[in-house]
Amino acid sequence: MSLRVLFVCLCSSAGALSGCGGADAPPDDGPGEPAAAGAGGSCLSGGHGGAPGPGAASCGGPGALFATGVVSACLGPGQGFGQDRYPDVVLGPPRGAGCCGGSLDVLSLGDGGSIVLAFEGNAIVDGPGADFLVFENAFERGGDAASVFAELATVEVSEDGAAWSAFPCAADRFPYDGCAGWHPVLANPDENDVDPLDPSSAGGDPFDLAEIGVPLARFVRITDRAGTPDVFDLDAVGIVHALCP
Repeated sequence: MSLRVLFVCLCSSAGALSGCGGADAPPDDGPGEPAAAGAGGSCLSGGHGGAPGPGAASCGGPGALFATGVVSACLGPGQGFGQDRYPDVVLGPPRGAGCCGGSLDVLSLGDGGSIVLAFEGNAIVDGPGADFLVFENAFERGGDAASVFAELATVEVSEDGAAWSAFPCAADRFPYDGCAGWHPVLANPDENDVDPLDPSSAGGDPFDLAEIGVPLARFVRITDRAGTPDVFDLDAVGIVHALCP
């Protein structure tokens, strides 16, 4: 699949694009087949950001270390926030609000909603420790790291956009290992000098390809955990170990 070819997600069709999210998140023990968007949901066409930055589509360009394009986005009920800035709002680096505040630089996926992101001219490769970071807008209550306002999602990766591998998500209790949406985002290039690709300081949720036996990934799919009272709000996805650093 060419990374320059972006698709419209046809969620009302029984033969929906495999990248489309569904009304139910994949099970904890592996990837599931995405279903149609839930009642009240909507599907957005994929696209590039208006200004992805110098070098975003070339190997080694700084913009290609963050998601540069949206392949598909099927938003569930309760969605809406951030659509006026789509797709730019989920591309490029995160704009976190620190330990104790949620950023507004996000797209709400809605209940069971899903989004597929691509990295043009680049890919995630397995290296030591975390290989990529998913940034949401979780925050600590009262500055307590063990009391976090979390909005969880299941994360999957793919090399070809067709076959997917999921990170098992322990969504039933804190700590929510393997899930996205429970670590505050500290990096914000507009406001501080925190490296947004340093897992030790950037915040966000780290994912290690070795945990699911995947050597390389060109696509990341994020699916809100359906049926929970709070919905996942995506800020950004960044590569820690890149094919083209």
